[in-house]
Amino acid sequence: MASVFTDIINGNLPSHAIWRDEKCVAFLSINPISNGHCLVVPIAEIDHWIDLPLDLVEHLMRVASIIGHSQMEIFEPNRIGQMIAGFEVPHTHLHVIPINDMSDMDFRNAEVSVDKSHLAKNAKLIRASLVRSGLTSTVESFSIQ
Repeated sequence: MASVFTDIINGNLPSHAIWRDEKCVAFLSINPISNGHCLVVPIAEIDHWIDLPLDLVEHLMRVASIIGHSQMEIFEPNRIGQMIAGFEVPHTHLHVIPINDMSDMDFRNAEVSVDKSHLAKNAKLIRASLVRSGLTSTVESFSIQ
């Protein structure tokens, strides 16, 4: 059975898209811990990250780093945190989160409901930063809400 992330990747569910290439997508979390909290998700539906081919792990980390640089520029946190947990959706995903201290990595702090216009604004800011950095992503084929 397809995961909710597969439905987002295939355009069956809307998202606040940041990045799309031949191997992965990235979009804002609908339950963010902080502004700009992003998920980097492989297109391949693989449940546990340790089952990913190493070249895909490398690619996901590279995309997470690129997005992290944009988050740093826009939100000016102390750090960009990253977590791979995988309990909430059975499809590997990297959380890339602007943080100011370790308590910001606690998922109990995640927003339950966020204004979609706020997410859309943050997604636009991150995409614009990627463009300014000379990086482009093909979000046109990715459902943007």
